Amino acid sequence: TIFLDEIGDMSLPLQAKLLRVLQDREFHRVGGTRLVSVNIRVIAATNKDLRQAVKTGEFREDLFFRLNVISLTLPPLRERPDDLPALAKFFLNRHAKEAKRPGMMFSPAAMEAMSRYSWPGNIRELDNVVARAVVLNHSDTIEPDMLSLDAMGRTSPGEFLPYLSLPYHESMGEHSRYIIGRAIEEAEGNQTKAADRLKLQRTYLARLIKQQKVKEALD
Repeated sequence: TIFLDEIGDMSLPLQAKLLRVLQDREFHRVGGTRLVSVNIRVIAATNKDLRQAVKTGEFREDLFFRLNVISLTLPPLRERPDDLPALAKFFLNRHAKEAKRPGMMFSPAAMEAMSRYSWPGNIRELDNVVARAVVLNHSDTIEPDMLSLDAMGRTSPGEFLPYLSLPYHESMGEHSRYIIGRAIEEAEGNQTKAADRLKLQRTYLARLIKQQKVKEALD
């Protein structure tokens, strides 16, 4: 089983290649000459109206019907308030583990604030909000003022919301670069102080700087 995220953003030439693989169940590797047979199940996701995209010529009709065997519509996060606590805790545990800060938790007030928020950026915005709270705050208990929900939902999104339109991994990469870059600037370029502010080990921060190409972004 393979999962194709944001398939609505796939270019028409790539759509044609995917359709051939789904129909013929075989493909050529890049640079290869031998046909490789595959037996796969495809799950695809998008936040676009693919029927409308077919009408406007942005998405191939034949690929749409090939994929549209079973269709599930997932309501936006604001319409699923009962799901929010579990999702928020999942993201918190993941980001706290990456930051080597086990035991972090949301205060009841923080959870209530998130439940009242409309989440225009859906799951990705929730993930970004939690990641930011973990990295930029020293307390092990996340309070409402650490979530910056008002800023995220109104004007400050000049800093954050553009990332929400990107694919998941690219979005998180841009968000991580922003957080690390801001910490380094506030530490006046001192990575040891920046690591202390971010509650990260110095060597781990150096690795993140290299992986995320933070120096290039700052320059």
